This record gives sequence, C-alpha cells and structure tokens, in this order.
Amino acid sequence: MPVKAIRTPGGLSVRVDPRAAVAVLLLAAATAATAVVLIGSGDFPISPGDVIATLLGNGTAAQEFIVQDLRLPRVLVGLLVGASLALSGAIFQSISRNPLGSPDVIGFGQGATVGALSVIVLFHGGAAAVSAGAVVGGLVTGLGVYVLAWKRGVHGYRLVLVGIGIAAMLTAVNHYLLTKASLIDATRATLWMTGSLDGRDWAQVWPLLATCAVLVPLVFVYGRPLRMLEMGDDAAYALGAPVERTRLVLMSVGVLLISVATAAAGPIAFVALSAPQLARRVTRAPGPNLAASTVMGAALLLVADWTATNAFGERQLPVGVVTGVLGGCYLLWLLVTERKAGRI
Repeated sequence: MPVKAIRTPGGLSVRVDPRAAVAVLLLAAATAATAVVLIGSGDFPISPGDVIATLLGNGTAAQEFIVQDLRLPRVLVGLLVGASLALSGAIFQSISRNPLGSPDVIGFGQGATVGALSVIVLFHGGAAAVSAGAVVGGLVTGLGVYVLAWKRGVHGYRLVLVGIGIAAMLTAVNHYLLTKASLIDATRATLWMTGSLDGRDWAQVWPLLATCAVLVPLVFVYGRPLRMLEMGDDAAYALGAPVERTRLVLMSVGVLLISVATAAAGPIAFVALSAPQLARRVTRAPGPNLAASTVMGAALLLVADWTATNAFGERQLPVGVVTGVLGGCYLLWLLVTERKAGRI
C-alpha cells in the first residue's frame, strides 16, 4: 500500500504508511487484550469482563483491591519497561545501522547493572538507591561509549565494536562485584540481575510514566532525521539533517530509556534486540518503525510475563528467564539469517 500524506489546516504534513498503521493498531489491541488477561490471572482469577468492569470502577471491594493495588501496577510496569526497551533498541539499531546494535548488546544494560550491583554490594542500599544506581551506571556507560567511539563523528560500525568491548569489561566487573558480596547481598544481587516484575507497585509506575511522557514524544520529534541517518551520514547531510545533534540527542534518550527500564525491573534481555526487528518484519516498512517497535516491545514483555507466571504450574519464573530463552533462540536465528545475506 502506498504511503499517504495527511495535511492539517495549519500546514502540518504527516506521512502515514497504511500497512504500518494497521499493524500498530492490531498490536495495540493484542497488547490491551494480553494486559486484561494478565490482570485476571493468579490465585484469585477474575474474568476479563470483571477486570474491565473493575477498571471502570464497577467492581467489588475485593476485585478493586486485587486489580488496582496488586496486579494493575505490575502490568503497567511491564508495559512501560517493554516499550522503553524496544524504543531504545530501535534508536540504537537505526543509529548503528546494524540489527545487532541493541543497547543490551553494546553495553548500556551492563552499565546499569554495574551501577545497581555497586549500590547493593558496596553501599548496601535500598530499592530506591539501587534504581538510582542503575540509572547513573547506564548514563556513565553511555557517555563512555560515545567518547570512545568518537572520531570525527560516531560511525555505526565503530559504535557497535566499542560497545561490545565495553559490555565484556562491564560483565567482568559484575562478576567481580558478586565475588566480593556477602551471601545476603549476593543473593539479592542475583535475584535483581535475573530481571523480574514480581512485587512491582505504583512506586515504580510513576517514575517510569513521567520519564516516558517526556522522552517518547522527543524520540518521535526526531523520527524523520533518524530515518535519514539510516541512509548514511553523507546522505543525511545532503538532505539537511542535523546529523551530530540528532545522534547525540537520540543516544542520550536511548540510554535514559534503557536505564530507567533496568532500574524498574532489572536487566531484561533481548526485548530491545528483537522488538524492532519483529516490528519491521510485521510492517514491512523501511526506517526505524518507532511506533510499531514501541507497541511490539510492550506486547512481548506482557506475553513473556504471562508465560512466566502461568505456563509452569506452581513454579513461577522471573520474566527475565523467559525473555532470555526466547531471545537467545531469536539471536541465533538472526545471526544465521544475516550471515546468509552476507551482512556479517
């Protein structure tokens, strides 16, 4: 289907791909349905109709408590974390022009983990301090990768290579911190590193929601120059895009998104890597596919969380275990596909 241009009375013009728009709407509907099912699942099952009625304020007192206080915050954290990871992945894959240029592959997720583990092991900090440490660790890592990758600009290939090297070093630091931890701190750190939505409440929802409310619209504002960057710096300069400013702003936003997501739920692997690629295959549209990637990430994390809590009987798994298994299979398939295509 051809791309359509929509012009507003004020002179604003928006280009819309009908297939991509339909894909985003279907993904959003599937995400909403998964959220309702997930809210209704658990030791006290609630039918989808009752979940919707409770969300609209027509439930019983027990349903109000279970939905509003216990399950809805967890689902909202899952939605926001999945969307943040996927949008960050779409940014870095477009900037690096490489499907493997995901923030959890090039070190930003490991940087956030180093920050969180440092707070746990060295300072014995609480949950809020651990979240703050994850954000600081992610930002410091992002700055370091940007500086080391800079040479008259940040080339995508160099960014990925520097990021993989930094990720290996930070992984070693994480292992070193675990060897220095007491048994209690090591257990706490290991649980955090698994990545989980267990126990998440409104205290995690509001910071995530506020961050996304600021950063997500900013990413979409820079969507057009990001699309130009995918064609290469020379083409982007020729088309009038502010290349370095766009790259610096979007890299900062991408690092912030994955840092706050990691702070809220721990390091959840492969959502940032796989969601943009799956979105591109669904929409069959060139470019970063920001909207489709965002909704795809939210859907993937909710489906993974439902699988982790309902597919293994009484033995519930952290959602990070499920995304790790599924993402590892996807990464192998992606490597084989890219090698056959001669791109790696």
